[in-house]
Amino acid sequence: MNNKHKPFSMHLDVSDFLPADKEEKQSLVIMRESVGFWRDGARRFKKNKIAMTSLVIIILIFIFSFILPSFYPYAYEQQIRGSENLAPMEYSQAELERMASGESVFPHFLGTDSLGRDITARLMMGSRISLLVGLVASILVLIIGSLYGSIAGYFGGKVDMIMMRVVDIIYTVPDILIIILLMVTLKYPLQDLANNVPGFAWINTIGIGLISIFIVFSLLYWVGMARIVRGQILTLKEQEYVTAARALGASHRRIIGKHLLTNCMGPLIVTTTLQIPSAIFTESFLSFIGIGVQAPMPSLGSMAANAIGGIYSYPHRLFAPAIMISLIILSFNLLGDGLRDAFDPKLKN
Repeated sequence: MNNKHKPFSMHLDVSDFLPADKEEKQSLVIMRESVGFWRDGARRFKKNKIAMTSLVIIILIFIFSFILPSFYPYAYEQQIRGSENLAPMEYSQAELERMASGESVFPHFLGTDSLGRDITARLMMGSRISLLVGLVASILVLIIGSLYGSIAGYFGGKVDMIMMRVVDIIYTVPDILIIILLMVTLKYPLQDLANNVPGFAWINTIGIGLISIFIVFSLLYWVGMARIVRGQILTLKEQEYVTAARALGASHRRIIGKHLLTNCMGPLIVTTTLQIPSAIFTESFLSFIGIGVQAPMPSLGSMAANAIGGIYSYPHRLFAPAIMISLIILSFNLLGDGLRDAFDPKLKN
């Protein structure tokens, strides 16, 4: 009996249970290929043209700051006599005489300052200092903030309340005022430590100004990271895999490090990337007012401060570090936005 002609029949059609052929299976495939969290984030990040352009610019700035100085003929502290206050691509009289005699002279692309130092070489070193401050400070903020926030969020209760009240107190303190006070206060103890205590001579090599900046960031700028990590941990610690880890006897340290912090790595990377331009701007501001990186080591902020006096006669001295600061900060901000769009599960399309 053919059931197709009797739609209200209770008998089953055996043909409905035949295995599907290849074409029928292919027509039902509507889902995209299953990929992991990092691979999916990288795929969506590559589609963001603005973020990719920012990444390329950051790589070029790193090459300009860390690689080109090794091949550049002028050093940032080198004073060339007779070459003071040269305009971009201008040669001094002594250099013109050397060129007339057949000697090759490398040009000063951005000219020289009042002491005869090549501005391009100082711009390279100033960019290197700013990038180092941004990266090292962000790593310190990541380590301190993630540890503090994860402990507060994981244990909760009175531990969380006490630890977060400390964060609230630090938030109420005026940042710039405390930074200036700490920079001035830490200068002389660090200098005595480097000169009198064996094993701390490396402080003079790195620079007391840089060490002071790193200490200031370690003391003040981790609170935002701590709050973000705490919020993530409060959500993640209620998941089933954390309960299973507790049931298996995993220690608190292992649960926090292996399960909780690992699963909030996406927001940590995004927040750290967005912290870099903030650290660079703070360092440039401190150097601009004269309490950051100390001479003869250049900084983009100190270069801008030194150029203020001759802004009408030599405006390029101010424009060069100002443009570099703006380019670095803008590139890192756009890169951070791209990473947030790529690794935030709420923004998946």
